[in-house]
Amino acid sequence: MDLRLPRPGGIRRSRRLLAAAAAVVVLAAAGTWTAVASDDAPAVRGTDRVMDMGGGVRLDTSYFTAGSDGRRPAVLLGHGFGGSKDDVRAQAEDLARDGYAVLTWSARGFGDSTGKVGINDPQGEVADVSRLLDWLATQPQVQLDKKGDPRVGMAGGSYGGAIALLAAGHDDRVDAIAPAITYWNLADALFPNGVFKKLWAGIFVNSGGGCANFETQLCEMYDRVAESGVPDDRARALLDERSPSAVADSIDVPTLLLQGQTDSLFPLGQADAAAKAIRANGAPVDVDWIAGGHDGGDMETARVQQRVTSWFDRYLKDDRGVDTGPAFRVTRTGGVDSTDGQATLRGADSDSYPGLESDTRDFALTGREQRVTNPAGANPPAVSALPGLGAGGGLASLASLGVGISLDFPGQFASFESAPLAEDLRVTGSPTATVHVRSTSDDAVLFAKVYDVGPDGRQQVLPSQLVTPFRVEDAKAGKDVTLTLPAIDYEVQQGHTLRLVLSSTDLGYASPAAPATYTVSLKGDLSVPTAPGVTTAAAALPAWVWWMPISGAVIAALLLLTARRRTSAPAPDPALAEVPLQITDLGKRYSKASDRYAVKDLSFRVEKGQVLGLLGPNGAGKTTTLRMLMGLITPDQGEIRVFGHAIRPGATVLSRVGSFVEGAGFLPHLSGRENLELYWAATGRPADGSHIEEALEIAGLGDALARAVRTYSQGMRQRLAIAQAMLGLPDLLILDEPTNGLDPPQIREMREVLIRYAAAGRTVIVSSHLLAEVEQSCTHLVVMDRGRLVQAGPVAEIIGSGDTLLVGTGKPLDGPLVEKVAALPGVLSAVRTDDGLLVRLTADGSAADLVPELVRLEVPVESVGPNRRLEDAFLTLIGGSA
Repeated sequence: MDLRLPRPGGIRRSRRLLAAAAAVVVLAAAGTWTAVASDDAPAVRGTDRVMDMGGGVRLDTSYFTAGSDGRRPAVLLGHGFGGSKDDVRAQAEDLARDGYAVLTWSARGFGDSTGKVGINDPQGEVADVSRLLDWLATQPQVQLDKKGDPRVGMAGGSYGGAIALLAAGHDDRVDAIAPAITYWNLADALFPNGVFKKLWAGIFVNSGGGCANFETQLCEMYDRVAESGVPDDRARALLDERSPSAVADSIDVPTLLLQGQTDSLFPLGQADAAAKAIRANGAPVDVDWIAGGHDGGDMETARVQQRVTSWFDRYLKDDRGVDTGPAFRVTRTGGVDSTDGQATLRGADSDSYPGLESDTRDFALTGREQRVTNPAGANPPAVSALPGLGAGGGLASLASLGVGISLDFPGQFASFESAPLAEDLRVTGSPTATVHVRSTSDDAVLFAKVYDVGPDGRQQVLPSQLVTPFRVEDAKAGKDVTLTLPAIDYEVQQGHTLRLVLSSTDLGYASPAAPATYTVSLKGDLSVPTAPGVTTAAAALPAWVWWMPISGAVIAALLLLTARRRTSAPAPDPALAEVPLQITDLGKRYSKASDRYAVKDLSFRVEKGQVLGLLGPNGAGKTTTLRMLMGLITPDQGEIRVFGHAIRPGATVLSRVGSFVEGAGFLPHLSGRENLELYWAATGRPADGSHIEEALEIAGLGDALARAVRTYSQGMRQRLAIAQAMLGLPDLLILDEPTNGLDPPQIREMREVLIRYAAAGRTVIVSSHLLAEVEQSCTHLVVMDRGRLVQAGPVAEIIGSGDTLLVGTGKPLDGPLVEKVAALPGVLSAVRTDDGLLVRLTADGSAADLVPELVRLEVPVESVGPNRRLEDAFLTLIGGSA
């Protein structure tokens, strides 16, 4: 027994180490390299090694460090199933630059490592991790908690996420973990409710190199279950022991759980079970539902990796000032980006994890008792998710845009439907329902799902393409079954209905081959979790102000005011007293130990009466800039002055600024008007200065102002948040994506509001993806890319600047020819369009010089003229990286 005391890096309790049977032997150092990054980031030193794990197993590893030779915490990065250490190299190098010693490895049977795949066998892959920890403890760059005990975190996705959880349960030297899109119980994932998930299981075996590449008992188990179509007790026991749930009582380290919403392999319920178990052990646990998953969609790689780094900064480096994010966050789709046709993503969060059954609402369903046929051979099968086919485009994510791809065959399903919804409904969690099932066979297998059905009754969408399979044993006499449907985060619009469907087949699962008839009837309402406390974070005041009772909000306001009096700042600059905003050499690193910048060397100025559009692709640094402007985060270099005053957290000049950045948080049980009144009271300013009636007129919510905010749709919340930002008619108004959730007439009205607002001598800054709206609403633009200023000036000047030409060719050009044009003298960049090229010229370039060069390259030129569209100018300025 190895007894260890609690340490700063994490919550510990003593448990038995899974000790390595023999010391790690380094067989070969295959090579050492240096990777150099841009922006003067430190070079990363890397070394490949082959390590002997014993028993003929050799692991291919890579070790990364950067910067000085001092000791630092370590991170073990695991790869996904079927992958190798090469898949996580980029993240490893980033972590090394952020001040970590990083070790990656190819698990048994993958990459250049030897051995059989054990699916995280405690005596195999998990023991390997303990040996890797032994090796890390010998490295001079690695910080030690005591001899043989490195300060270490673990992260990884899918297979790599599970090994992080398992290692934390088996080896108490692991101090913090950040597993992503992974399983808590593999038996529950592959045999949900006693039904075999055959398609995913087959993909699992195939991506693992075939059955022969697995441990013998695993191969035999797969063959047995695949042949019978029914998981047996031995199969379940084999997967149970390789699951983190088997060591649930021993996982007590700070845990960041990142789970995918479009994931029929490891759905959100797996992370929910993990969160409950680990939190019960007393450890900090945050939960983050990302947009993508094993079925495809946006994996939010940059955001996720930054949050993982922050998590390790807090719990490995003991940096108590780092923002690790909210206790619960979910990514929601906010419409379509007009620049690229992609779904736009926005985060909603809560200061506590709501679970999957929060604030349920019951909806009565109608439908008679129905008979459902299970056809011979379970063919043709219904279609829900398409495992293995969604990674490229994320078919499951189409549901969030109102596009359905599911299919049910007549006679093979029963359906029960609600009345049309009187208002929008946000479902966050797992709906439940109780049905009665009777079968002509001993067992019945059915697949439950809830559709969002349009007003016409025909268009239906299956959120995230997820179903709940369930097996009813001894069903001839009939049984009541309570169904827990898949956890989702999805908004059903007013006028739509909820349709509960029970199908006898599904393409992804094994159904009984023998024909049978099931009789299905309802036994109660559909219970839907709503989690109204999950909202976007407030920007103008800290979000905790809005999550407290009214009395708490008053106390918070007093604390805020006293903090303002204590805040020191440079003296005001009289020369800038009438200038709404001056940003000079602004910079913000991703983390304190990082040399990578989210914003760098940014300078621009905004004058009175301007409506300034802040543009840039995702990751350009727009939101980071706005958060620094609001005093929510502190710059690492440079300064921001508003009306001559330097911005610091709590700066008094912020009372002249109104903002809507990353949404607004509201008390869900209060009405829209009450929320605005409470917000203004919390600022401590006179009631008669709120101009609340003007703000409410702008919001255009009508009678809804008297309703509780929890009943509001996303669009209604958006309008209320913008009205909140306008309270007091601030001299500088900052809006981040203000038109998300608004319909076209409301967008047009918002455009007019912004123009009128600035016409009175005030200033507006708008960050938006809607380039057509920016072109019509804004007088000036600031274009950012990769954290830096690309161009600033009046809209007309940027759109119509003579340095951008539209070369019409009548047909698209191939890539090599475009590259040749971009390399011509006098050409700064060339971007391909459907009808030709957008060419940006250098200061000494001209159309007269360009045309002969295009002819020489045999470009089929049909026309050459100035470029006049903001979208084209934007793409030209950023080189198409949006």
